[in-house]
Amino acid sequence: MTEVFELQYALDTFYFLVCGALVMWMAAGFSMLEAGMVRTKNTTEILTKNIALYAIACVMYMVCGYAIMYPELGSTFLAGITGNGVEGGDTYAPSADFFFQVVFVATAMSIVSGAVAERMKLWAFLAFAVVMTAFIYPMEGRWTWGGESVFGLYSLNFSDFAGSGIVHMAGAAAALSGVLLLGARKGKYGKNGEINAIPGANLPMATLGTFILWMGWFGFNGGSVLQTSTVDTANAVAIVFLNTNAAAAGGAIAAMLLARILFKKADLTMILNGALAGLVTITAGPDTPTPLLATLFGALGGIVVVFSILALDKIKIDDPVGAISVHGVCGLLGLLLVPITNTDATLGGQLVGAATIFVWVFGASFIVWAILKAVMGIRVTEEEEYEGVDVSECGLEAYPEFTKG
Repeated sequence: MTEVFELQYALDTFYFLVCGALVMWMAAGFSMLEAGMVRTKNTTEILTKNIALYAIACVMYMVCGYAIMYPELGSTFLAGITGNGVEGGDTYAPSADFFFQVVFVATAMSIVSGAVAERMKLWAFLAFAVVMTAFIYPMEGRWTWGGESVFGLYSLNFSDFAGSGIVHMAGAAAALSGVLLLGARKGKYGKNGEINAIPGANLPMATLGTFILWMGWFGFNGGSVLQTSTVDTANAVAIVFLNTNAAAAGGAIAAMLLARILFKKADLTMILNGALAGLVTITAGPDTPTPLLATLFGALGGIVVVFSILALDKIKIDDPVGAISVHGVCGLLGLLLVPITNTDATLGGQLVGAATIFVWVFGASFIVWAILKAVMGIRVTEEEEYEGVDVSECGLEAYPEFTKG
């Protein structure tokens, strides 16, 4: 029996680490997606933000975030977490759990960078990243996955399998608070209410980023099963992979068809966001739907995200990549769909959980953004925005030959 348990321990630890690596690769997906959706003159800065926020998330979650989110498991600077999990009755190495959790933190923060792109000061963004990954995200994680019941979440049977709300809606709430204080890009909205499209510079790159995120999501959702060394858990992982893929496909197709109806064109940006919307929507409960239902859930996400993007534009909330709609609106949708196939979850619990996450993250983030705005400013000057933040913030251009030519 000891040899069997040790083999299971090794397999589950390895699976956890591979899934964590897939989620880490989503950082590349966000980088490519966002770099493709901004203008050429802002490419270097958006890439700088993405690699810097990932590094900050890794350090701050190690320093205190993990201990805040899981007080019974972690401690400041991860003291003791590198030990042997077998001695504590764990089925995988404790350090593998930290690695899997930290890449989720970085994912939540990555959502913010796209929404505030092209006009936010780099150092103000990075200062916010410190607070978000060290405290804001870990606190709402503590009240949900961390097991500390707040507002009766557990008695109300709140369920969020892999983080439609805890990760994605949280990142969108932080982004929304920043966008409201930041304002829209110059020229995005006219004086008479007209909406001026500001196309991204590199749609092949944005498409590559979407495929990378799609692939990384298998680790995001599949790893949340937490095991794969038994027949039951292996089957559960396979179902989660299947449903995750089906939802993304459904979201892409639905968004494409809706764009054809509304715009008479196959809008690639809407298709990309539709696929991501399907992925976010299924993340709250990829383990219980049938593949057909997962596809329909994803399709619903693809439809909702198109209307959400259009609605936010009408009220002059400028989100260059559609992050608030994809991760926020569809994150909420995913939470609300869980009780349809998961009898252990309740609609009341899902609503209270969603409200808890949104109110905390939005409110705390708004305070932090407001402090940063008062102390150091969060928006670049109008001249810097016109010239592009690559030069003013990073001193480098992504495509110097093109711009100088």
